[in-house]
Amino acid sequence: MSSIIDRRKNDKGKSTGNRQKFLKRVENQIKKALPDIISQESIKNSQTGGSVKVPVRGLDEPSFRHDHRSGKKQIVKPGNDKFREGDRVPKPKEGSGGGSGKGSNSPEVTEDEFTVVLSREEFLKYFFDDLELPNMVKKLMESTESFSLRRAGYTRDSVPSRLNIKTSYQQSLGRQVALKGVFDKKLRDLKELLAATTDLEERVALELQIEKVTKQAQTVPFFEDIDLRYNNFERVPVPITSAVMFCVMDVSASMGYHEKDIAKRFFTLLYIFLTRQYKNVELVFIRHHTEAKEVDEEEFFNSRESGGTVVAPSLKLMHQIIRERYDDSWNVYCCQASDGDVWSREDALECKKLLSDTILPAIQYMAYIEINKKSRESDLWQAYKRISNDEEFSIRHVYEVYEIWPVFQGLFKKRNEVAAG
Repeated sequence: MSSIIDRRKNDKGKSTGNRQKFLKRVENQIKKALPDIISQESIKNSQTGGSVKVPVRGLDEPSFRHDHRSGKKQIVKPGNDKFREGDRVPKPKEGSGGGSGKGSNSPEVTEDEFTVVLSREEFLKYFFDDLELPNMVKKLMESTESFSLRRAGYTRDSVPSRLNIKTSYQQSLGRQVALKGVFDKKLRDLKELLAATTDLEERVALELQIEKVTKQAQTVPFFEDIDLRYNNFERVPVPITSAVMFCVMDVSASMGYHEKDIAKRFFTLLYIFLTRQYKNVELVFIRHHTEAKEVDEEEFFNSRESGGTVVAPSLKLMHQIIRERYDDSWNVYCCQASDGDVWSREDALECKKLLSDTILPAIQYMAYIEINKKSRESDLWQAYKRISNDEEFSIRHVYEVYEIWPVFQGLFKKRNEVAAG
């Protein structure tokens, strides 16, 4: 019996195709488990990938087996050493299982699982496969903070390290062929004159010229400075696609741990989504109760204030930061989280006016999530509902963790899918 031994080197990336086929088979399990991957780490560190548990049952491959329970067989399959054509083949007995011993009386059904580790690219691909960022290309990025070198033909003056040997050699051969043709023609003309001349002095002069031209033809230099060609490069400006994400959250006494956890998970989703679309993404955290303040991420999620809620100062602070730090080359996004409680109806109406008059015209997109049980529409929700259009500003309710991902998908579903729906 012969056997085949694979002696090929296990080069890097050799099994990439097999891995892609495997992920395709289990992508349904991966998509179901993706919302749970977001951990309790900081927002910026939550996009490094993750692991997904996949049941072994989902890995079964189709296979052929012998059907011995029904039908009459008129052939003998090749490869056997016991039967010939015309022999009677006994039918195998049913129930030929090899198990023994008593089974468990537990009603629970268990299933083996194993873990699939996703890279950052695979994680982002499955996580945001059916989503898009509204108004992502609303502005053309004009900032050119970096440059790249691009090939731009050849030049005759440069550093030796950029010498293009092949092109220089071609130039040298062309020059030598051209000079050789000139000298050969000159020699032919001189030899014709020498053959037609009978005067001794003229013949001596022609012979000296022929000798001189012959030496010149034999001493053509292989390389001249005029032959050298150097690779030329030019600096090309590379646009920096930059975005800034404002996280605005109510931290008053009514916002407990559960509400902040919901807000953080949603902020994390939006940040990961932005990093897939833009090269550089900055985060700005604004917390507010009766006052608004810009803080770092640690203080943003972990500090808690008492007292009432006034929302308008946070929007004024955000607009001030946009004017002072971010020019028109930046793509500005905002996500605001609150339980909807405001100090007064006048505060909610002021927020609506700030958004419609100053903030929305200056940003690409804003999402407002109200974290409550939807028992009633808050004053802030009623004010925001008047200007919500899903293109630049969307509002959604969410209270349970399992509602976060469907709400996020609804906000950023591709526009053609929304139109079709």
